Amino acid sequence: MNNSTFQFSVPENSPALSYASGSLEREQLKSELKRQEEEQTEIPLIIGGREIRTGRFAEVVMPCDHSRILARCHLAGEKEAEMAIEAALRAKAEWSALSWVERASIQLKAAELVSTRYRPVINAATMLGQAKNVFQAEIDAACETIDYLRYNAYFASQIYAVQPRSLMDQLNRVEYRPLEGFVFTVSPFNFTAIASNLNMSVALMGNTTVWKPSTTALLSNYHLMRIFMEAGLPPGVVNFIPGRGAELSGRVLSHRELAGIHFTGSNSTFHQLWRGVAGRVADYRSYPRLVGETGGKDFIFAHASAEAEAVATAIVRGSFEYQGQKCSAPSRAYIPRSLWPRIREIIIEMLKRVRVGDVRDFGNFMNAVIDEKAFDRIMGYINAARSSPDVEIVFGGGGDKSTGYFIQPTVLRVSDPKYATMQEEIFGPVMSLFVYEDSMFEETLRLCDDTSPYALTGAVFIRDRYAFIKACQILRYAAGNFYINDKPTGAMVGLQPFGGARASGTNDKAGGPLNLQRWINPRTIKETFIPPTSFEYPFMAET
Repeated sequence: MNNSTFQFSVPENSPALSYASGSLEREQLKSELKRQEEEQTEIPLIIGGREIRTGRFAEVVMPCDHSRILARCHLAGEKEAEMAIEAALRAKAEWSALSWVERASIQLKAAELVSTRYRPVINAATMLGQAKNVFQAEIDAACETIDYLRYNAYFASQIYAVQPRSLMDQLNRVEYRPLEGFVFTVSPFNFTAIASNLNMSVALMGNTTVWKPSTTALLSNYHLMRIFMEAGLPPGVVNFIPGRGAELSGRVLSHRELAGIHFTGSNSTFHQLWRGVAGRVADYRSYPRLVGETGGKDFIFAHASAEAEAVATAIVRGSFEYQGQKCSAPSRAYIPRSLWPRIREIIIEMLKRVRVGDVRDFGNFMNAVIDEKAFDRIMGYINAARSSPDVEIVFGGGGDKSTGYFIQPTVLRVSDPKYATMQEEIFGPVMSLFVYEDSMFEETLRLCDDTSPYALTGAVFIRDRYAFIKACQILRYAAGNFYINDKPTGAMVGLQPFGGARASGTNDKAGGPLNLQRWINPRTIKETFIPPTSFEYPFMAET
């Protein structure tokens, strides 16, 4: 069964279900939401396929109703981190020797399980534990998770098929080996799909992982781990160890067999990991691969030729879906003075219709931010803006954490284009706008490029083709994912591979083949059919 050259065809992106009133998926999800909110789950570590209970607990609460405990999670320490490393290394030999088609088949089964049997489960866990409304959960926890698993099998088939040319007297091959050692995966709270991909993209290429999930996404991540196991993932290939980052990373970074880090999260954490690796680089068996997607200060830039309604819609959807807690969410905008009155009018009219509340009420467009720490940080920016002479609060500005961590969609107009909220990542529902003179288009493009250290996503709204070319030239390095006449969020696997550079990460493009190539260690093999038996060359013969 393994003597064929196997090629996976290009998959279709998973369609999002509507959850319309009266639909079967809506009823199934409502039932699952009720079950999960009433059932307090105990989440163990999973190391080498075994459940480990340490007795050191963290509580998983609902951001929309922080008095409600969804789960209690056992926490790993240095001892358990060492156990996970050993399990990953033990599993490595057999897993890496397995045909890549067999590894892919496990991923494809996991995709089918998410698509069917566990779709309500993973969506409900994401809604309750990470405060995503039904649509945001569906496009993340279900659709994007499925797409990563299916597309990566296709991308892997492309990678393995690339081979060098041979000659009549020799056979040349490239063996795409996994990395030597284990990979440390660190996943964020805001996308369930990212947690899946950080591990399964690495595993697909023959590696094994030690996985530290975010402490504010434990419920959905635990369900992911169970789905992987049900799909047939062998023990030890992925090891699930929730715990405190500093405690776990210290043990991981000091291990000689660390082969790589696959990370999504904050700049400060990635910097710590990078420094930790750099300080021990001589101690490792090989140079660890460091792949990270970090922060963003994503922008919307409107030209005078833009359509005001399209710009306003992009601001409202891009900035306030999932409370601005997407890496790609725009949080600064540059608006020409000629369009500002109309854009302002439309934004205010739209935001007056936005409802903020519990995820269990499907009529709410926005929900809670992830936790109290995030609430306090975001409100700190808003309160500082309220007292600043450089800022006008166009809309919103309120927040209430008495029941859940709710913040109103907030729009600030700044007179200083270098004001803090135009430069610093807030990761919340705050959009800062700078109104520029129409005649200062190119100067403002350069201002946009220079203002923030990040370069993740950005969008330009423009109908003048000459002005569009100028914007592309000046903003060439300002965003790794660049959008024309669309909001800078919503990248789809296989269509818009995702990642940014500068302070936004290593730009290894999740959702495309480039990311998978980071997890392989190629070996070129040359076989000579009839080797020479004398050292002399023809030029050495006497005439």
